[in-house]
Amino acid sequence: MSFIYITRAVPEATTAFLAEALPDARVEVNPEDRNLNRAELIQQASGCDALICTLADTLDASLIEDLGPQLKVIAIYAVGYNNIDLEAAKNRGIAVCNTPDVLTDATAEIAVGLALACARRFIEGDTLTRQGRFNGWAPMFHRGQGVYGKTVGVVGAGRIGKRFAATMKHGFGCPILYHSRTDHVDWENDLDAKLVDLGELLERSDFVSLHCPLTPDTRHLIDAEMLKRMKATAVLINTARGPVVDETALVQTLREKRIAAAGLDVFENEPALAPGLSELDNVVLLPHVGSATFEVRDEMGRMCARAVTAVLTGKEPEHRVV
Repeated sequence: MSFIYITRAVPEATTAFLAEALPDARVEVNPEDRNLNRAELIQQASGCDALICTLADTLDASLIEDLGPQLKVIAIYAVGYNNIDLEAAKNRGIAVCNTPDVLTDATAEIAVGLALACARRFIEGDTLTRQGRFNGWAPMFHRGQGVYGKTVGVVGAGRIGKRFAATMKHGFGCPILYHSRTDHVDWENDLDAKLVDLGELLERSDFVSLHCPLTPDTRHLIDAEMLKRMKATAVLINTARGPVVDETALVQTLREKRIAAAGLDVFENEPALAPGLSELDNVVLLPHVGSATFEVRDEMGRMCARAVTAVLTGKEPEHRVV
């Protein structure tokens, strides 16, 4: 009988799929809807044949070894997998699978929403209205940045970045610049986008949206020096990974109003915020909800369940990373 452990409460769609596909399997879910520490994870998941985990679970080589030699598959309930030691998994013959594609639209929606919220100062407007500080329409009252026709710079040329760029291009008539390690003909053909280096993108863009993975090369990609290259009227959006931005440097930049605003769905030391970030009125803060629709979160769970089922029944899983 296979043992499947799930490190965090997930939508019922996940366990329902496993119950139907692997009726003889023992499926256990972390009984508390919180992240497990290392010792708890080893205690509860040791001996499992399959592990469904989240980005909050750090699976390094020693932890993977502690889970036992029978572990055959790790399915991560996310697109990113920087929290897993892929080399260690590969050396032990463990399949690692993720959940791409399904959350493309949902995360792009959040990036577009953050762009609008920052440019038009939605949160500030909502707050002052609730506080009774709206005293009637006035020509100089609560002005923000327009969106239509503004230059959009996209860092990272993956699925989510392209969907965001397409929405801004076709919905708002925005010229698109993009930065990537290689050129992407589809961006140029579909969006009339121009490949530029990061510095040029920051200097020319009215909106800069980050959609790159977290790697050693992209950690603090947007640091104090890069922030200095942005326009004073620019908006920075991050729906990728928190550590891509030096959050301390961003706080200082926003405090001094050297850029207009920032919209963040991810944070460098999540869920903690850099000191001073929450006190600023020119930043919109969301609690990592890029994929948080009912439809997407259900399908992410089913994708993890399909990957586990495939490996445990001797088949090749979809979306295998290693």
